[in-house]
Amino acid sequence: MASTHTEHTELHRLDRTLVWSGFKELTPISLFVTAFGAAFGVAASQGGLSDSTVVIMSAVVFAGVAQFAALDLWGPHLPIFALAMTVFAINARHLLMGATLYPWLRHLPPVKRYGVMVVASDANWAMSMQAFSRGSPGLGLLFGGGLALWFFWVFGTWLGVYFGNSINDPKSVGMDMVMGCFLLAMVVGDKKTPKTLLIWTVAAVSSMLAYLYLPENSHIVVGSLAGGIFGTIYGAPENEH
Repeated sequence: MASTHTEHTELHRLDRTLVWSGFKELTPISLFVTAFGAAFGVAASQGGLSDSTVVIMSAVVFAGVAQFAALDLWGPHLPIFALAMTVFAINARHLLMGATLYPWLRHLPPVKRYGVMVVASDANWAMSMQAFSRGSPGLGLLFGGGLALWFFWVFGTWLGVYFGNSINDPKSVGMDMVMGCFLLAMVVGDKKTPKTLLIWTVAAVSSMLAYLYLPENSHIVVGSLAGGIFGTIYGAPENEH
């Protein structure tokens, strides 16, 4: 019983050493985020936003796809409701991320718990969940990795704002595929069971159908909800022995 308690405490451990380790581990992928940040800085500046507004937006919002989507709606008469709904739809997956992390986050004081989630994103969430599945602490990866991603996103935005048009089209050099390939590698490299594969299949098929037949960006919400609900009903994959 004592060993079980010790192991459980170890999994939700969060200290400076783990945070620094997580920062270093996510730094390589974070370097690519700099290019996306620069592209956003250029696009936002060309869209008429002031330099300080652009940098502050990246620092406070920290949601690349949602920020690009917001630029499409930005104008003299800002549609607040449409803007809020668009950003919510794109970032709704964070609700499920928080739910999957709750077994470990619930042991932290509220200030630490929500502080960690402020910098949660796809890459550091995927790596932290992979660490937990191996029986290793994952909150250092979540927070430290999130700080790395946040820093390079804001730094990239600043570069785009102040140094112009060097990366106008990340897609032309394949930069838009970096994060997708990284997350795919996390899925492929994780422990695979029939339940895991079935849950991912349900999420993927649902997302593709929503992408083809539902409004723009709804595939993110549909895929996340379909996979999460099916996984909850069918049984968590890590419980399979």
